[in-house]
Order: sequence, then structure tokens, then C-alpha cells
Amino acid sequence: MKKLSEKVDPKVKALAKYLDCDPEDISEGYPSYGDFMTLEYGSEEYLVLTDEEADEACKEYVKDSVWAFNASFIIQHSDLPWEAEEMIKGFQESKCEDANETILALITDFDEFVEDAISADGRGHFLSGYDGDEVEDGDYFIYRVN
Repeated sequence: MKKLSEKVDPKVKALAKYLDCDPEDISEGYPSYGDFMTLEYGSEEYLVLTDEEADEACKEYVKDSVWAFNASFIIQHSDLPWEAEEMIKGFQESKCEDANETILALITDFDEFVEDAISADGRGHFLSGYDGDEVEDGDYFIYRVN
């Protein structure tokens, strides 16, 4: 783990303010949802992202996990008839993650799919595995990962 004390990044400052800790206590973690680095404070891991970065990370998450979405939500964003819902469910259950590419191919407008998913559940649902929360702190949004 690399200490970030040489030059305090604005994201580190935002997280330190949120956690009420010294920026020197925060370390760089690992890449998550593309090229976005997590930040670590003790055993806790966080993503600190701008609004645009959070949208991009969400899009990446959704792209990688579309196989796990509700079949009716997938049907709503495809050209398939509603009667195909049971077929999608069966395919998801039998293939799990391996169904991802096929289900992606069914979605007619992926950007709209992502927007609707974020609108329904919020970005925290996708980016904050710990509690599903999104915390806004000035120019940044903070998500606890673990």
C-alpha cells in the first residue's frame, strides 16, 4: 500500500474530512470499476469519485453484472415480448455470469438501461457494497466498498 502523504490529493482530503481523520492515515488501494482507485483507511475501503466518474463507474458495474438484473427490467429494455421473461429467468439461473454477454446483446439502448437502473436504485446500490449509500461531500461522492 502506497501512502499518499507526499501530495495530498483532493479526493484524499474529501475522504479525510468525511472520516474526520488525518489524510496521512489514508492509503491508495486497488483499481475498482475500471481505473478508479480505492482509498483505504484501516481495513475500510472507499471510492471517492466526481459526479462524472461515479456515472462512469456505475456504467462499468452495470455492464459487468447485467446478467443479474431482474428479467422484467431486461425485457423492458429489449425488443423481446413480455412472454420471454421466463426464458430470460431460466437462462440467468442456468448460466449466471456466463449469461452476461448474451443479455447485453438483448438490450436495445444500454445508456438508457443504465440511467433507468441508477434512477431506480441510486448509484450507491451499485458502487457501495458495504451499505448501498452515496455520500456527497462538495465535488465528490463517497462510497464505502467493504
